[in-house]
Amino acid sequence: MTIIRKAALGILLAVFSSCLLAELLAPAPYAMQFRDQPNASPSKSFPLGTDDLGRDRLSRLLHGTRVSLLLAPAAALLSTLVAALAGGLAGYLGGWWERLTLGATDLLLSLPWLFLLLTVRAMLPLDVAPLLSVAVTFALLGLLGWAAPARIVCVGIRSLRKSDFALQAQAYGCRKLRLAWVHLLPNLKPILLAQFWVSIPVFILGEANLGLLGLGVAEPLPSWGNLLRELENYPAVIANPWMLAPVGLLVLVVSCFQVILNKEGAA
Repeated sequence: MTIIRKAALGILLAVFSSCLLAELLAPAPYAMQFRDQPNASPSKSFPLGTDDLGRDRLSRLLHGTRVSLLLAPAAALLSTLVAALAGGLAGYLGGWWERLTLGATDLLLSLPWLFLLLTVRAMLPLDVAPLLSVAVTFALLGLLGWAAPARIVCVGIRSLRKSDFALQAQAYGCRKLRLAWVHLLPNLKPILLAQFWVSIPVFILGEANLGLLGLGVAEPLPSWGNLLRELENYPAVIANPWMLAPVGLLVLVVSCFQVILNKEGAA
């Protein structure tokens, strides 16, 4: 592992640790309003100042980071499991099931993923409880992001099914279920693991885009998406550059993921 990748991993661990300890590190609860100090400048009491409702920006940034960084892997896990199930069955059973699955993936991949995500989310109720909005947002990310990994899994299973060790297992009387579970799926672990890690930064950015449009995590629960909505007030951003802290942290985290996942960095 190169020095750059080690540094990226260290930064990610530091960010994850900080968001997990948000209750201890945050100066105040993320929803508490200091109504006598709205839009306050950074100070000892408020290191990143307060928003227009008087809520501490640092507290909201720490809790919002936790929402995005913990639930994006959950969405990636859901997406990977759906891809493994759909793509695995398509590659193993073949025939009409494979044609149906690949047709569904072609339909999903023919539409811009972000446009599809926005369309489906806009069709659902918008006035929901904050925790329910978290579940809806990341469930949609996971359920709509399975198409591309499913095609990769399908091709992998199809090639493994025709491999020498699979044919030998069948010749020895290995049942289909055991063949798939014991012999084929373990050989797909590297593919599934790679798809899982690649999906995490994609889903982080997907949630950020939804939040910018008011379709993501609902207030008062913070996330990177709804924190970035403050940047719509361009004059306020110019006058208060510390408002860019969520953008800087988002870019830093996604960049660290890309450095770690980059094959050239591993060479």
